[in-house]
Amino acid sequence: MEIVPPGYHGNILASRIWKREKMLVDKHNRTFPYLRLSITEVCNFSCQYCLPNGYQKTGKEHFLNQDEIRRLVDAFIELGVWKIRLTGGEPTIRKDFTEIAQMISERSEIKTLAFTTNGYKLVERAQEWYDAGLNAINISIDTLNAKKFHDLTGHNRMQMVRDGIDKALKVGFKKVKINVVLLKGVNDGELDQYLEYVKDTPVSVRYIELMQTGDNLTYFNKFHQSADHIKDQLIDRNWVENIRNPGDGPAANFTHPNFAGSIGLIAPYSKDFCTGCNRLRITSNGDLRLCLFGNFGIPLRHMLQDDDQKDLLKAAVSKQLDYKASSHFLAAGDTGIMTNLSSTGG
Repeated sequence: MEIVPPGYHGNILASRIWKREKMLVDKHNRTFPYLRLSITEVCNFSCQYCLPNGYQKTGKEHFLNQDEIRRLVDAFIELGVWKIRLTGGEPTIRKDFTEIAQMISERSEIKTLAFTTNGYKLVERAQEWYDAGLNAINISIDTLNAKKFHDLTGHNRMQMVRDGIDKALKVGFKKVKINVVLLKGVNDGELDQYLEYVKDTPVSVRYIELMQTGDNLTYFNKFHQSADHIKDQLIDRNWVENIRNPGDGPAANFTHPNFAGSIGLIAPYSKDFCTGCNRLRITSNGDLRLCLFGNFGIPLRHMLQDDDQKDLLKAAVSKQLDYKASSHFLAAGDTGIMTNLSSTGG
């Protein structure tokens, strides 16, 4: 039964209006049930397309603490958010990562609690994280070739990460996705290997177009490859694009009846990519980002210092939706204030 405030009972239209007012809706009539919450900028990998020189300490690392995260999550829940993804950097680097996940998972309104990881601790801690209430996971593995993996990440851990994927499935994760940044001349010829992998493994391999950021223009120009390169091959092999479910991200998902897994494509340079946008982002220092490639961030941290600030926080977030643009401007080379993906949670 739908619960509504006093005075709304018996008025279906008013009830729907109240329900809509609870949700985050922008001027383009997009709703935002999905929050990507970065809890650190630090990463222990040195991926060529993100942090080729590794994470460089700034001396200003002061990431959101558990109380601030709790207040933030509770406010966004009251604004209609039911899906949260913990990101970084590498979120599992935080010593209190499990405690953060446990705290968020205790909120019954959160239906999906996900995280994105490079998988370096997955074999050891998959069970612990699943028990803490995490129920969806994205693991970055940009190649199934061990040498290429080492070259791309700076680490010889490909098999360890693959073992971690197996462990995640074994302990009970139902939504397991593999993130593959598509790189021309590097891994754009590995579709057959990934198809072989998903033949009997119930995971979704998601090819992500390389995106230009503030510090990677030379790399982007050399290695960017359109996702159509993969899409055309899938269609030729009778893979079918599926209808997206509520709360799904921007990936176009393809399936085949003879395969246990699926292939997804994230193509931010494609036409109308942003029409289905359904997520907002919070940086590890508490800034609201309306778009991954937006031109400004909105500081929220000063409204996370006391439980009594919740209404102020909710009003501030709701107001900012009026300023969310209809689209990013990546096609024009405008990357906004995005320096690298680890700085905003990818």
